[in-house]
Amino acid sequence: MASVSLPAPASGRAELLRAFEESRTGVRGLVESGVSTVPDIFRHPDPYASIPLAPPTASIPVVDLSLPFPAAAAAASDAARTWGFFHLINYPSASSSDNYPARALAAVRAFNELPPSERAPHYGRAVDGGVNYSTNVDLYNSPAASWRDTIQVMLGPNRRPDLASRIPPVCSAELLEWESRATAAARAVMGLLSEGLGLGAAALEEASCLEGRVMACHYYPQCPEPESTMGIVPHTDPGLLTVLAQDEIGGLQVKHQDEEGKSCWVDVKPVPGALVINVGDLLQIMSNDKYPSVEHRVTMNTREEPRVSIAVFFSPGKRGPSALYGPLPGLVSSENPPKYRDFTMEEFFGTFFSRDLASKALIDHFKL
Repeated sequence: MASVSLPAPASGRAELLRAFEESRTGVRGLVESGVSTVPDIFRHPDPYASIPLAPPTASIPVVDLSLPFPAAAAAASDAARTWGFFHLINYPSASSSDNYPARALAAVRAFNELPPSERAPHYGRAVDGGVNYSTNVDLYNSPAASWRDTIQVMLGPNRRPDLASRIPPVCSAELLEWESRATAAARAVMGLLSEGLGLGAAALEEASCLEGRVMACHYYPQCPEPESTMGIVPHTDPGLLTVLAQDEIGGLQVKHQDEEGKSCWVDVKPVPGALVINVGDLLQIMSNDKYPSVEHRVTMNTREEPRVSIAVFFSPGKRGPSALYGPLPGLVSSENPPKYRDFTMEEFFGTFFSRDLASKALIDHFKL
């Protein structure tokens, strides 16, 4: 097995990044090469020291879709307003006997554990083919990289007709099946959150917010120095809503203010059979700050098993490139004026991708 060689730190970050990219085997390739320390491009200065952890009894809320619609809508709206995150149970297809999302998570793991020679042909940053496999979407913009590899699949609105053949064969069928199930869960949640805003259950779907879909399949390999790097840096998601399936390893944490108004990190402990739902920046804007987009991160664990998760990000899609988005009209008035200006999705995501993932300035860019 070929090892991944990195230049000495003195040769500069650009050279280090170039050597890492040319290996085409991601962070998993570093592990396969037998690295015993975290390379400099992945080192974060004191990544876990700034904000304390919440007591282990703290937890994000749980929303049960088997409840009558008014009760489920009230629970989802309250969770979104106070936490920006919640577990979703009894969602569409949750009791299916064919073991999703576990099958999709296992397929992602299987791809990342293929021999390097089989992974490398898929490695690259271009998204025009609908699928890419790479390390850190913001690798060249961030001050330090995070310890993860990702398969990204562009599912909509401009879906390639040959998309299935472009996804690595070891996980193609499972990921496309999970897309349909995650979309059903997102449709149900959008109905609850729309109702919770007093707009009726169809408002967000009618704004095409189910149509823009991107799937990010994250693989976090074992790390030789878990205290020196991160799985994902603190960030907020740019889109409207995220549906996350995670395995039993854990590591996801949400920033929350305790009863005294002090910030802390709360562990999102995996709940068997549950999905994790979170509000994105766009939903905070469209709800005129009713639903906050909350910072979250992934810590490195000390277990030998890698962590695997699949996030599906939903955003507007089919209203045309010149369509404008901002606070929903039904939520603004002379007494409650809009807090954000209108913008196109091109401007919105162009602003997001011009920054590193940890930047907090995306929402601020559109504030009035």
